[in-house]
Amino acid sequence: MGTKFKRGTKVKILNSPDAEYVEYHTENSGEEQTKIVAGMTGKINIILPNGKYHVEIFDDNGNEFAYAPFEEESLEALND
Repeated sequence: MGTKFKRGTKVKILNSPDAEYVEYHTENSGEEQTKIVAGMTGKINIILPNGKYHVEIFDDNGNEFAYAPFEEESLEALND
C-alpha cells in the first residue's frame, strides 16, 4: 500500500475529524476539551491498517493534547 506520509511527518489538518473518534490525553480529560479544527497542526503517529493516519495533534503552545484518525486528503505536509 502506497502512502503519502510517513511516521513522524508534521502535518496541517485540512478538515475537522469526526468527534466520536478523537482521543484526548488523560491529563486533559478534566478540562474543557478544545475542538479540533482545520488549520491545527500535528504529527503522523502511525499508519492504520485501513490506510488512515493516526495523528498526534498539538495545541497552540505546541503541546500534544489529542489523537485522531484522518484520511490522506484531510492532511497537508508541513515544511520544517
